Amino acid sequence: MAMASGTGLVGRLAPSPTGALHLGNARTFLLAWLSVRSRGGTLLLRLEDIDGPRVKAGAAQAALDDLQWLGLDWDGEPVVQSARLERYRQAATALAAAGRAYACVCSRREVEAAASAPHAGDEGPAYPGTCRGRFASLAAAQAATGREAALRFRVDVDAVPFVDAFCGPQAGATGGDFVIQKRDGGPAYQLAVVVDDAAQGVTEVVRADDLLPSTPRQLLLYAALGLAPPTFRHVPLVVGGDGRRLAKRHGDTTLRHLRTAGVAAAAVVGYLAFLSGLGPASGRAMPGDLLAGFRWERVPRQPVRGDQHGLSG
Repeated sequence: MAMASGTGLVGRLAPSPTGALHLGNARTFLLAWLSVRSRGGTLLLRLEDIDGPRVKAGAAQAALDDLQWLGLDWDGEPVVQSARLERYRQAATALAAAGRAYACVCSRREVEAAASAPHAGDEGPAYPGTCRGRFASLAAAQAATGREAALRFRVDVDAVPFVDAFCGPQAGATGGDFVIQKRDGGPAYQLAVVVDDAAQGVTEVVRADDLLPSTPRQLLLYAALGLAPPTFRHVPLVVGGDGRRLAKRHGDTTLRHLRTAGVAAAAVVGYLAFLSGLGPASGRAMPGDLLAGFRWERVPRQPVRGDQHGLSG
């Protein structure tokens, strides 16, 4: 791990141990690393391991090993979200006490059944407001219904327009009230990432653009908690020939597979540089070799195909 710098720029790598890292994940992490390191900033690492059953045994250490193999370092010790549950609970409780969140006993199936319009993406359908004003507290909701209750953030605006540092101006549709604390008391992603980025002093978030729809919700949470939001840069996905994000259907593009096959880290980084407009096809490089030529203006604005990598041992 590198020593932290003295600049005000703070970025982060935030792998989720729900499976093996693939070339798409690696490209995003490389761009986040280059963005910070090229400007002398501090780069933190956070393991986002609160997604319950989806977390795979051994995946956290495997992610750290893969990042180090690629030559992506970070400053300080990794932060693990599952060790910070009380912080998220305190934030959720504060939002409920301020009237910004309320108890909700609706299941996902009930929300989907009540939705009047189809939806796309991971954000789900807009919540119809069934439990708004219905219960005084989580305890009251459970007593009245016999069901465990979640906390849902109250959204009173249709949009939160913002400017993404890579994608430009965004309309920022909010999608209605959303869950910040699950029925089991654990945090939802939207709340955890805001609490952590603020606590760690993160000033720049680089992530894939499938998370663009989450940004308006996170901006609402920053404002409600009295926190300063970071700059967001959302980069296009690495996709397969069908235009969908890389997955097993496109062949094995995991870093673990490539390492086992004897592919050199420099070949993988060189390929990621090619996908990012930072190097030639079939080039070889390590992250430090790309620093001098890194410019965000060189990175393609459209999804790039990553299943024809031609990498072999």
